[in-house]
Amino acid sequence: MIVFVDQVTERLQYTFDFVFKQHGLRYELTNDLSVFTTSTEDKFSYSDYPFEGIQVLSPSSLLFDEVINPHLAITKSEWQTTKCLAIDGKTDPFASVFYVISRYEEYTNPKRDKHERFQASESLLFQFGWLQQQIVEHWVKAIVTHFFPEKLADLASGRMITAMPSFDIDNTFAFKWKDGWRKWFSMAKDAFNRNKERSTLRRMVLSGQQQDPYDTFDLIQKCAERFDQTRVFWLLGDIGEFDRNITWRDPRHQRLIRTIETVARIGLHPSYASNVSDKRLQEEKQRLSQILVKDVVESRQHFLKVKLPQTYRRLISEGFKKDYTMGFADQPGFRLGTAHPVYFFDLESNQATDYKLIPFVYMDGTFNEYLGYSIEESKAVVKKLVDEVTAYGGIFCFIWHNETIGNSGKWQGWSELFDFTLDLLNGNDSALPTAD
Repeated sequence: MIVFVDQVTERLQYTFDFVFKQHGLRYELTNDLSVFTTSTEDKFSYSDYPFEGIQVLSPSSLLFDEVINPHLAITKSEWQTTKCLAIDGKTDPFASVFYVISRYEEYTNPKRDKHERFQASESLLFQFGWLQQQIVEHWVKAIVTHFFPEKLADLASGRMITAMPSFDIDNTFAFKWKDGWRKWFSMAKDAFNRNKERSTLRRMVLSGQQQDPYDTFDLIQKCAERFDQTRVFWLLGDIGEFDRNITWRDPRHQRLIRTIETVARIGLHPSYASNVSDKRLQEEKQRLSQILVKDVVESRQHFLKVKLPQTYRRLISEGFKKDYTMGFADQPGFRLGTAHPVYFFDLESNQATDYKLIPFVYMDGTFNEYLGYSIEESKAVVKKLVDEVTAYGGIFCFIWHNETIGNSGKWQGWSELFDFTLDLLNGNDSALPTAD
């Protein structure tokens, strides 16, 4: 297929690559009238040029701009019976795709939570009721249906689903291997708070009479053996207010990480403190690389802290290739409007990158801690999300923690939701090349 445009820009190339190339459809852009009019390929014009007998989509200016416009007027509209965005009054599915996958709104909306995170409640996807839909994939399908209906079969053939359970290891153990001052400080804290239940549990774990409540690594191994795309992200930062894992120097800790690495892909969980320290990020990457005896190129931000474009620029500069942070803590759904991988577009420099974003669909704590849902209410949402990824393809990446799948404390019974998700995905999993 060939598409006429007035100008081939960085934004336009990036967007059309996602819509067509990343969905397995070949295309060509041209601003040469002669090449376009004489071509025998299927064609349409993304331009206001007055062609006769050729389908035309009048574009908004968004894909031709080179700077961020904080005053864009974004409204809810419809294109070819599909809900869509209107940008400065012009309904444009291509510009809509770019607006969402580039995370444009995160550059123009300054509101953040106490951890400096952009919240789902601030997103237009949530406000328009689209967050639990792969709305970008709806637009891709509408574009292909309208301009190249004969390509729908090719589009559908690429809509495979990959199951990707993932685990964030914030605290490897609740009590084990926490020696020295940390052990005595925790014991004193429990005594001061008169927390007899926790003191008793600690004593039983340390005496070997009971398993540490966070020691669920046998379950993680079984999951990884069942789903070969399983990811595990390990926090190895120094002790701080929001970084509380046991020391990375402990040989037992290192052996455990290497054991899990035999069945699952291990990535770094950059510490909370690393968000403001390049030195810490470098050190943490070096630690995990040293333990695994190989370069570490995948990561997910602790607390899901992402500041655009700074966070990704720093990760890129340290040699990371993939990020798994793109999702919301406060709501389940599709922050990128898709479950398919997206390449990071740096809006401040107006440049596409080869840094790959693998979005996640839900996090355990979203249901239990943020929304206060019951397990049954959570199951209904997960079923809807799995159905959406089944319909439009992509990677169903979801986040649990070693301390949440063990049915301990406030997580009593919640492994039922974890197992429910795995069972929904089991047998519905197929190889997706972009997952690697």
